[in-house]
Amino acid sequence: MTAPAEDVEDLLRALAPQVVGVLTRRYGDFATAEDAVQEALLDAATQWPEEGLPRNPRGWLIQVAVRRMTEQVRSEQARRRREGLVALQVPADRSTAAAADEDDPAARDDTLTLLFLCCHPALSPASAIALTLRSVGGLTTGEIARAFLVPETTMGQRISRAKQRIKASGVPFRMPDAAEWPARLDAVLHVLYLVFNEGYTSSAGPDLQRVELSREAIRLTRAVHALLPDDGEVAGLLALMLLNDARGPARTGPGGDLVPLAEQDRTRWDAAAIAEGIALITAALPRGPVGPYQVQAAIAAVHDEAPTAAETDWPQILALYGVLARISDSPLVTLNRAVATAMVDGPAAGLALLADAPATLADHHRLYAVRAHLHELAGEREAAVADYRAAARRTASLPERHHLSLRAARLANSAPRPEGSADGDRPTAGPGVRTPSGG
Repeated sequence: MTAPAEDVEDLLRALAPQVVGVLTRRYGDFATAEDAVQEALLDAATQWPEEGLPRNPRGWLIQVAVRRMTEQVRSEQARRRREGLVALQVPADRSTAAAADEDDPAARDDTLTLLFLCCHPALSPASAIALTLRSVGGLTTGEIARAFLVPETTMGQRISRAKQRIKASGVPFRMPDAAEWPARLDAVLHVLYLVFNEGYTSSAGPDLQRVELSREAIRLTRAVHALLPDDGEVAGLLALMLLNDARGPARTGPGGDLVPLAEQDRTRWDAAAIAEGIALITAALPRGPVGPYQVQAAIAAVHDEAPTAAETDWPQILALYGVLARISDSPLVTLNRAVATAMVDGPAAGLALLADAPATLADHHRLYAVRAHLHELAGEREAAVADYRAAARRTASLPERHHLSLRAARLANSAPRPEGSADGDRPTAGPGVRTPSGG
């Protein structure tokens, strides 16, 4: 029985870090394991939609990846290791493979260990984040490159160098001791933030959201929070995710069309997730020091606590963006701050903030979308239509493209637009990419 390609893709994304973890833990070679698993994933993506899912998909991937791993070994030392791999190799029969893996006492979910391994201090923060997004988050090199606004070839080279550096470091595959966490925590949180962000609003493709990514990011952030319950930024990040994810059911219409924040049916928001997120950020803020994830969570809480869009406390949101700009400024923080400024002081004030937009945003659809929104609020229809169309041309997300094109068409025909409706339900700005908060 065949399996839908999208179901296979979701399953592979969830299994990939587990299989990398199993092979790395068994054989102690992360770089080779990661390469082998990537090849196994390609085999599965080709075979499973046509032949159907194996009885034990995880065992199938382990078996194929081990085979690929042995094929990659070339040196004398690697040949000796290969002999060990052959002795330990998962049997070819699928049912036997399933039993062997299930009986292995070490057959556990190593995703959190893999996350900390990829965020090793031997790597630069940018390299650690890119590698972890690939190995743990399951993002493609192209998706990661778009998140960082760099060419795909540049990102591919960065990931390759990061794998080789981890291999050369000889670091064991284990959870770091508590004393080692601080050196890796910033990168770990940033990775989880980016994985959630890609799930919250996909950078490309036919779907607005990739729920499997956002759910995995929340799961892993909960695990980190369990390790570090008193860390304010860990709590802030978990709160931020919950407060944004709570809006998920209302962010798309029956046909999958994007529904802007101001137009969402707030009765469809997840009240339990909002209550948990608010409790987390309320407890974290007084402990100090306050970091960017806590500030973004506070912004998201203000949005979620408003009974209607019209009752949103925009002065408070603007003040919080001022704090965020001081502690963790970025081009996308500027975009979101411009929207908040427009809602408080008028669209001309918001447009003035965009006049000196950083060069990194010159061809980014978000700049044109925000500018179009502010031109529309100012009654400058022609400028708004031009910017909406420019934004639509620059996004690889089909729901966003459709939404922006529809806005341009309606505005060109003088159709009324609800006041306060921004560039869809986008997250707030954070370091280097789209981020969750107010949208």
